[in-house]
Amino acid sequence: MTRIILARHGETDWNLERRVQGHADTPLNDTGRAQARALAAALAADRIDAVYSSDLLRAHETARIVAQPRGLDVTAIRDLRERHFGTWEGLTDDEIFARYPEASSGSWGDGETREQMTRRVLDALSRISESHPDGHVLVVSHGGPLRAVLVHCGVDGTGPIENCRVVRVELSDGVMRGVD
Repeated sequence: MTRIILARHGETDWNLERRVQGHADTPLNDTGRAQARALAAALAADRIDAVYSSDLLRAHETARIVAQPRGLDVTAIRDLRERHFGTWEGLTDDEIFARYPEASSGSWGDGETREQMTRRVLDALSRISESHPDGHVLVVSHGGPLRAVLVHCGVDGTGPIENCRVVRVELSDGVMRGVD
């Protein structure tokens, strides 16, 4: 059984501005770096054998802040990225609702579907699990992927996913289940 600690990246300026980031490569801000240091402290007693992250700067930097004191490298995987929102990326929530009234019904963006994002993230986690049987792995990703994992595990994933939130899952024989 592989134990995976999933964490969302720290805060960015676009989070504060409520801009849709998607695949935009926005960096952490000072608060985000402090959140990442707090995450490292919160996980200090946890066994972590390997660290993976999305290849986007905000997730990779968060992972690096946690991995560095442990002497671990971070492996970046593109499939752990946030959902791609197409032309909606960079817009604020208010701009989206003004330009695209269909957004109020839950139809978000002209890029990747929620189902496409979920499949690629779950596939990436399966590959990570296969590489670390009986391992303890930290994966730093984004709100959408964490929400997708929560839904997949039968946990309510409709609420906000706070920066540096942690979700623990176990994978065994291709089956993922939530631990907390």
